[in-house]
Order: sequence, then structure tokens, then C-alpha cells
Amino acid sequence: MVVIRRAGRRKCALRPVDFPAPAPTSRGMPVSSAYRPDPRHPSLGPAFFDVVDAARFPESAIRFRNDRAAATIGLDGLTDAEWIAHFARFEPLPDNIPKPLALRYHGHQFRHYNPDLGDGRGFLYAQMREAGTDRLLDFSTKGSGRTPWSRSGDGRLTLKGGVREVLATELLEALGVSTSRSFSLIETGEALERNDEPSPTRSAVLTRLSYSHLRIGLFQRLAAHEETEALRRLIDYAIEIYYPDAAAAPDPVVALYDSVVGAVARLGAEWTAAGFVHGVLNTDNIVITGESFDYGPWRFLPLFEPGFTAAYFDETGLYAYGRQLDALGWNLARLAECLLPFTTLKPLQASLETFFARAVRETALATHRRLLLSAEDEAAAMERNTLFYTAMRETKPPFERVFFDLMGGAKVGRIVASPIAETYEAPVWAEAIAALRAAPALPGAAAALSSTYARRLEPTTMLIDRVEGVWAPIAEQDDWRALEAAIKEIRSFGAFYQAALGAA
Repeated sequence: MVVIRRAGRRKCALRPVDFPAPAPTSRGMPVSSAYRPDPRHPSLGPAFFDVVDAARFPESAIRFRNDRAAATIGLDGLTDAEWIAHFARFEPLPDNIPKPLALRYHGHQFRHYNPDLGDGRGFLYAQMREAGTDRLLDFSTKGSGRTPWSRSGDGRLTLKGGVREVLATELLEALGVSTSRSFSLIETGEALERNDEPSPTRSAVLTRLSYSHLRIGLFQRLAAHEETEALRRLIDYAIEIYYPDAAAAPDPVVALYDSVVGAVARLGAEWTAAGFVHGVLNTDNIVITGESFDYGPWRFLPLFEPGFTAAYFDETGLYAYGRQLDALGWNLARLAECLLPFTTLKPLQASLETFFARAVRETALATHRRLLLSAEDEAAAMERNTLFYTAMRETKPPFERVFFDLMGGAKVGRIVASPIAETYEAPVWAEAIAALRAAPALPGAAAALSSTYARRLEPTTMLIDRVEGVWAPIAEQDDWRALEAAIKEIRSFGAFYQAALGAA
């Protein structure tokens, strides 16, 4: 059980910041009716950010442009020159935030509290509504220059780091994981010195789309500074923008917290079913909408190994694949501590104690979706899930291979044709396979199994060797074809997967 404790208090005077007004409409920029600016974060006031300038880069070469995402916010009509103006020079978008905002927050890093955090190489650039969902979207950056929170950093992003984030977000989105989306990657022509890769190395600026950047660390900062009024404003903002149903609850603060617990439990389950290891689950990397973002040392599992870690500096395995749910639960306890001035401990603790049960349930649902099976009978789905992951744990097979082989209900033909067919002959798999075969398949499964993707010899994966294989021709010959091919393949897989689920 994760226990909530009262957060420590640290006093710090707030610095005055000019309150920004929306940017005037830019002339000549082609925006469609899908573009609906809604800059809400500035309304929180100067306790929450610092107004900053973007770095001036010597070059601007578009390396990735997500027109699919741009179409949902009315920006797909931008020319390349306009794209560079907005996502390399960060000229303000029409009627949006006039100057970038470096957000302020604290956080526990590997469970050590750090009061010196904040957007050190990124900022909030714009906010708008998404067509079709009407949800508020944030434009944020990585590698856009130094801010008051950069400390000793240079505020830059390596091009390789940007390419890795594009690959991570594309595959996670295809797998149905709640994730930020890489929107733009622009090479910026600087030579960077880094300890963890050959230097000097190329530089880039990344822009991502997310539904929220309200991190647990933001709540922690205000609680540590005893800025009760600002913290109350943040809570009200979170309810209004992200969880409006909580406003009608007997205790809106508890209802907000319970919604966050559910969202984060779902995210942890999605990572589990995707075989994804984030690597750095600090409190400043967890947002209240339960959305995965900020991809540094991420990995996908090569084999099913609960102790697998993504970060070389995670020496104790704190954020290993099999401990990610523990980490998320611990982080949620830290959020609850920040809310104690506005409610009581007992209902917050009660909500937190549901986290692991929710995560287990959500893992069963996510795993069944990946296998194209119905989880309508939740009790049966939970039992199948236990059998499935027990077999995975005891035999340690290639993770993605198993989902590829067993989708649609562990069909005999797919198992026999698999290069790991002998693995499924292990006694522990007999009961698991029988249970999967007894499960009802989704209505779209039959068509999916006859598709081009299902007839492939290998599943779509993004293991570290492939990531390095995508990067090598870029580094050596400035050849971007491997990245283009990888994105095309990932999106084809995503279309296959969504078609199978959409037919249900």
C-alpha cells in the first residue's frame, strides 16, 4: 500500500512576471476553421511560469512534420517557410500566447526532492482546441533554448534525441497508448557536446502536442512554497479544463484526485501491455491527464523481463518494467499530499488504495485489446490475463512476438508457423492458450488476421537495435530514408490495429 504523508514546506518568494495577453492575429498565415486558439494557461497568473525568448538557431531544416496531427488543429496548410517560422523561430500563432512560457515546478527525481526544477530547455508555446474532441491541446517544446530553470544545461536537444522521441511517440500512438505526439522536429545547425553519445553531435528542436502539462511537480512546488491561494487556483483550473464532472461532486478536490488516479492507472496498464519502459518516472514527468510524455532513455522490452530497465543510471531498477506501477502509485501519493489543505486525508487515501486494483483491471483490458479479444466478461478476462502473464514470466519469450502470434485467440496456424513455436509447447502455456482460444474475438479480428500485416513474418517493433539502425544512416550519410520507412511502417501497423478495434 502506498501511504500519503504531509508534504514538507519550503518558503520561497515569488518573482514578479509580466502577465501576457493573447498574441494578435498574424497576417498571411493560412489557418482553417479547424484552428481554434484557446490560450488558457496564462490565466493562472505569474506564479506559474516565466516569460522567455526562444533560442536563435543558425539553421532550420525540417526533419519531421506531422501533418496528420496538424490537420486536427487547422495547421496542415502551412508552407515549410511558415512551419519554420512557428516551430523553429517560435513566432506566435494567431490569437495565441504572445511569448513562450517556461513552466515552474518541483519534483521527486528517483525519490529525492528537487526544488530547482522547471522548464530548462522547453516552454509552453500555444494552446488550442482539437477538432472532433474539443479537448484543449498544448504545444510544448524540447531543445528551444535556455530559461531561468536551465541551471548548468545548454537548453538544447540532440538530433538523435529528437529522432528517438519521434519513434517512441509514433509507435506508442499506434499501440493505443495515451501519449504526447511529436509534431515537429527541426535540425538547428549547432554542434553539441554530450557525455552519453559521440560529440560533437547535431542539434534539433522538437515540438510536441499534449492534452496537458499540469505535472504533479507543479502542485508540489506550490505546496512547498505554501502558496495556498495559487494552489487553490490550480486545482480549480484542473477541474474546469480537464475534469469538469468533478465540480458537481460533494468534494470536488477528492473527485479530481480520484479521476487522476484512474487516468494514471490506465496509463500504467497501457505501458504494461505495450511492453514499454519509460525510464524516468519522476513526479515532474507525470501529468494529471495520465498522458505519457518526455521520452529520454525509453525502451521496448526485447524479452518479457520484469526487471528490465531503460536508463543506464537506474542502478537499483527503481523504474524497471515490472516496477512502473509501483512508481506511479508512489507519485500519486505525493500529489495527494499537496491536496491536503483543501480536503481530508481519509478519502484521498481511500482513492489511492484503489490504484493497483484499477491498474490490474486496465491491464487486462489493454492486453485483450492488443490480442483482439473481447474483455466484456471482466472476471474471465482477469483470469485469462493472469494465465497469460504467468506464462510470459516463466518462459521469457520475445514480447512483441507473442502478441503477434496469439492475436485473435491463439490460432493453431499462427502458433505452428511462429519461430518460437517451441515456447508455446511449455506446460505453462497450455492453460493460457486454452483460455485465449475460449475467449470471444473482437468482430474485427477475422478481417485483421487476413490482412497484409497479419501475414508478415515479423511484427512491427522498435527495439534498441532498430532505433540505432534508423539513426546510423542519418549520422553517417544524412540519409533519412530509414526514418521515413519506419514511420510509414508504424502508421500502417496503427491503421491495422485501429481498424481491427474499430470494427468491434
